[in-house]
Amino acid sequence: MFVLGTAGHIDHGKSVLINALTGINPDRLREEQERGMTIDLGFAWLKLPSGQEVGIVDVPGHEKFIKNMLAGVGGIDLALLIVAANESVMPQTREHLAIIDILEIKKGVVAITKKDLVDEEWLELVRLDVEELISDTSLAGAPIVPVSAISGEGLNELVQVIDEELQSTEPRKDTGRPRLPIDRVFTISGSGTVITGTLIDSSLSVGQDVEIVPAGLRSRIRGLQSHKTRVERVELGNRVAVNLVGVATSDISRGQVLTTPGWLTPTTILSARLRLLPHLRRPLSHNATVSFHSGAAETVAKVRFLDRDRLEPGDTALIQLALTDPVALVKGDHFIIRSPMDTLGGGRIVDSHTKRLRRHREAVIQQLEVKEAGDVDEVIETLLESKQPMELSALISQSDMPDSEARPVVESLIEEGRITGIGQGNQRLLYTAPGWQNLIRTATDSLQDYHKKFPTRPGMPKAELGSRLKLGKYAPAIWQKMSNDSIVVEEGTAVRLTSHKVTLSPAQQAKIDAFLDSLKKNPYSPPGDLVPEPDLLNLLIDQHKVVKVHSSVVFSTEAYNEMVAKVTAHIKEKGNVSVAEVRDMFNTSRKYVLALLEYLDEKKITRRVGDERVLY
Repeated sequence: MFVLGTAGHIDHGKSVLINALTGINPDRLREEQERGMTIDLGFAWLKLPSGQEVGIVDVPGHEKFIKNMLAGVGGIDLALLIVAANESVMPQTREHLAIIDILEIKKGVVAITKKDLVDEEWLELVRLDVEELISDTSLAGAPIVPVSAISGEGLNELVQVIDEELQSTEPRKDTGRPRLPIDRVFTISGSGTVITGTLIDSSLSVGQDVEIVPAGLRSRIRGLQSHKTRVERVELGNRVAVNLVGVATSDISRGQVLTTPGWLTPTTILSARLRLLPHLRRPLSHNATVSFHSGAAETVAKVRFLDRDRLEPGDTALIQLALTDPVALVKGDHFIIRSPMDTLGGGRIVDSHTKRLRRHREAVIQQLEVKEAGDVDEVIETLLESKQPMELSALISQSDMPDSEARPVVESLIEEGRITGIGQGNQRLLYTAPGWQNLIRTATDSLQDYHKKFPTRPGMPKAELGSRLKLGKYAPAIWQKMSNDSIVVEEGTAVRLTSHKVTLSPAQQAKIDAFLDSLKKNPYSPPGDLVPEPDLLNLLIDQHKVVKVHSSVVFSTEAYNEMVAKVTAHIKEKGNVSVAEVRDMFNTSRKYVLALLEYLDEKKITRRVGDERVLY
């Protein structure tokens, strides 16, 4: 299914022609019918001689309603440019044609309407004007058909030409991820909320779970209608009305996008290729404020030039657009920018999710040119390089390519060693090969510095190194990968280089020997004055030679295990144990017994009940 969109100056007969071709009045609003002027989008459909149906979007021609025109023209396959024979080319004819050209709509037909109001000589002059007008645009060479909607003259020929043009129009590519830019929202009694739009990128089915972006609303499709016929499934390229479950019309607005859940992320900053219209009177300056239009969406944007301070009329440049409101779009989508009164230009999105880029940097321009060129391998690597690490699902989503196309490329790049993958599934963490090596170098340097500063510590706390490297939630998977690759060794809460060994000075070794000797002499009443400094004590704890039960009480591991065994055996036999009984059991003081029992409570070996302990 294809969609045809009208374009042309106000009162050149767009709606009258559509009514004559289809029998449907596209002016649905009372105000439009009373004033005889299209204000908002109108819709109709036409069955062509070949048997196929074409959806029709009728747009307003008045300059005040250009933004409404832009909301409808984005999803069309063929432009029907309408020029009235009695007035010829007018301002909105030129502006609408410029928009068609920027949107790269390559198929079109020109209808010269109201031919019954002029003679053949004048009609030929108008034809020549139109041929010259379209000669430097995407519609160059389009067929021109004079018609009269009143007498019917030329209508059959126009329909035949439209049919022929559409038969040679290449169908849109199915990406597997449907998008429906919403251009109308209303309520039907007994059914609830209905939205309409031109479906692009893939199909929709009744019962399908959907999401509305950027609103973040989840819903389900209750019903589908195309050309006022209920259907179970709608293919891409169709005009469609979607009846939604569980959402209010007040929560949805024109410009939002209906799609499948979880992949389309709205953006407020994007990179793009901009082309200014050649007839503008002045250049566009850096940081200029414009209105931004893409699909049915509209917002205010600031234009940032990356390699210059202004753009001359007719020139192109890579730019960034900072949007006031989030918009849901993908790489390759077209856009238009306008001033309050004029269309300034437009182009294609190069990167729909980007950060603020530095200006006047050749490397920045080169990266964007790679993304723009569309080499899949390089696009994937360039995107990952700018945002690594990325989960596989996020990389595929932000590549703006179909899953079926992007996923095999990523797997191939992993096999070739150009991308490093960590983990499995859609949450698989990805780095470029240079990015992963850089992370290894940074981690290695940090650990070497730490080992040099603290030679008696077995390793650096994982949390500290993870924070320094800004690993966040990905730290455990990265430690596992580095451990598997024999780069680091994980030891409890610490991580160390494989080459690191604890080194002690003679004085430090003497301290440890004296402390361990004191524990052997007084295993149940260890002296506190010989406890070494924290680093040495932690080393003994990590080596499982001692157990610290209190800030001032440290038992040898052998004594601690013996005490635990005797205390638990006593409780099993007697049902409980008191502080006094434990004191007498080991011929020690209350200080050590309380420290031991509170530690056992903390470890959930025992539990205090009144003045006694029972097993936990």
